[in-house]
Amino acid sequence: MKLSQIKSALSTLKTIAFQLPNGELVPNHFHVTEVGKITKHFIDCGGTIRNEEVVNFQLWNANDYDHRLHPEKLLNIIKLSEKVLGIEDLEIEVEYQAETIGKYGLNFDGTNFLLTTKQTDCLAKDKCEVPSEKKKIKLSDLNQEPCCTPNGNCC
Repeated sequence: MKLSQIKSALSTLKTIAFQLPNGELVPNHFHVTEVGKITKHFIDCGGTIRNEEVVNFQLWNANDYDHRLHPEKLLNIIKLSEKVLGIEDLEIEVEYQAETIGKYGLNFDGTNFLLTTKQTDCLAKDKCEVPSEKKKIKLSDLNQEPCCTPNGNCC
């Protein structure tokens, strides 16, 4: 989800809810403690220099049970971040701590913001010679006619 998409969604909501990949909701007294831009400048295992940028939201579960972050407040924080930090319309990455800090992607289902799992990957498979996964099929699913019949003269 890009920054413009969350701004659009926030403008239609009365409350904000974030849902973890396991279906649980982040407690509704969470805080968004940071909105920022993270730049990652690196070299992949194939020697290619790469540069990635994301907008980062950090969610924090506080003991402030009376606090509720309203959509218009988060929208104002985002607008201030865009202005002061020069944040562009980038993909959003969310940090949230359960046992340890996790990084998540973000989607929206019309009601809740969905924290989605992220996976690591080799960016230089062609240079690392990582074999591609072979498609697994069952022989019974091939629906082929028998190659040999009793009178087929194939043996």
